[in-house]
Amino acid sequence: MKKIKRNILLNPGPATTTDSVKYAQVVPDICPREKEFGQLLRSLCADLTRIVKGGYEYTTVLFAGSGTAAMDAVINSVVPPGKKIGVVVNGAYGERMVKIAEAYGIACVPINHEWGEKIELATVQRTLQADPGIACVAVVHHETTTGILNPIAEIGQIVKTGDRTYIIDAISSYAGIPISVKECQVDYLMSTSNKCIQGMAGLSFIISRKTELLKTKDYPRRSFYLNLYNQYEHLERTGQLPFTPPVQVAYALKQAIKEYFKEGGVNRYKRYTSSWRTLRQGLLDLGFRLFHKEEDESHLLLTVYEPDHPKYNFDSLHDFLYERGFTIYPGKVGREKSFRLANIGAIDERDITNFLKLLSRMLNNMGVTLK
Repeated sequence: MKKIKRNILLNPGPATTTDSVKYAQVVPDICPREKEFGQLLRSLCADLTRIVKGGYEYTTVLFAGSGTAAMDAVINSVVPPGKKIGVVVNGAYGERMVKIAEAYGIACVPINHEWGEKIELATVQRTLQADPGIACVAVVHHETTTGILNPIAEIGQIVKTGDRTYIIDAISSYAGIPISVKECQVDYLMSTSNKCIQGMAGLSFIISRKTELLKTKDYPRRSFYLNLYNQYEHLERTGQLPFTPPVQVAYALKQAIKEYFKEGGVNRYKRYTSSWRTLRQGLLDLGFRLFHKEEDESHLLLTVYEPDHPKYNFDSLHDFLYERGFTIYPGKVGREKSFRLANIGAIDERDITNFLKLLSRMLNNMGVTLK
């Protein structure tokens, strides 16, 4: 197997993949209506459910599309007619769910916090108690706007006290941080093939509590392509997705899942955490300021304030690193300029150490001193 040039993606996804995942896409052409491919889809759904300890009470529904497609499918499909969805917001991806609801004309109650602010559980509780019309509550687990990790188990306790439907955006935490949908009382968990599961971009999925999903059968169909129950029912009945899936991406995801189980979920989190520790300490040693306190961070991504120095230039830094195989990503928060560094994907501490050496070298090249 010929080795493929390896780029270290420190952006929040897609993530760096193994060569074996890349080569898994090189398969004989197959019509996705064949039984053989249907068996692949069913095995993917079963394994994706198993990763979050779903058991027989849950099922996975696949869509061709990015993580936003999964967000769209859940929000447009599971809110009962005449009811509202409450969205806990402390970053851009919480706001995205609000915008999706508004695009469909679904009544939405944003439970707003500042971007990167810790969620106030009392605020969530008060909002839900004050509005019995809120039937569903959604929150982002790992808010990649800043790298904060939100307390989904604690929020779940509040949501389920009122017997509401609980929706989690785990797009950038699934397979990176161990999650039990049962323990967190999750009804719908959304994610995608190209982040911590370390597959290729093109498939999104929703791990759904079957009893909740079946309730939506007769809800108004707000989307033709992204209707959650229709997608589930079609796969259950025919073994196929109703619309053309990204065939090669599915084979890559099969390999990525195989590698996930070989590594183990706890070990993957430990690897990510080791990389995060190395990255965090290295940035502090260089004199950078970080957005979050250590205890609030996800261990998956850091938001880093750009140096307040006349010789510093982000584009020059980006291009220098990109030419040497490292990709960094601009920040999305605050008046002060920042950039984000994710340590997810098929990378380890050695890659982070090499990145920090290059970062230090470029700061010296620019004449930027941070200490």
